[in-house]
Amino acid sequence: MKFFKIMAAISFMAATSFAMAEGSSDRVYGKIIRANEKAMQEYALSIGKNPPKVVNYRYGMKLDIVKVIRMTRTDIACNDVVPVQMTYEDSNGDLNILEYRVIGTNCQG
Repeated sequence: MKFFKIMAAISFMAATSFAMAEGSSDRVYGKIIRANEKAMQEYALSIGKNPPKVVNYRYGMKLDIVKVIRMTRTDIACNDVVPVQMTYEDSNGDLNILEYRVIGTNCQG
């Protein structure tokens, strides 16, 4: 009986460590996204434009992209779906942030 309690405890700790690992990458990408939004707000103010609003991509969405200003990194994870933001200027000269999901590109080989 003691053996089963020990195995149950080990299994529980292993499962929670996987959950914590998942959460840590979410926090990393959360920081990247927040830093990008702050940087783009500062950039917009420095060039005299309105701060960009974040729009989540939907399949089939019509995009009006004239110039890409900045994209967040995708090289922190490998084969995980991660959030990415692309800041761009549209044909009206307005800044926009498009958020979408991609597969991480930090794969070896």
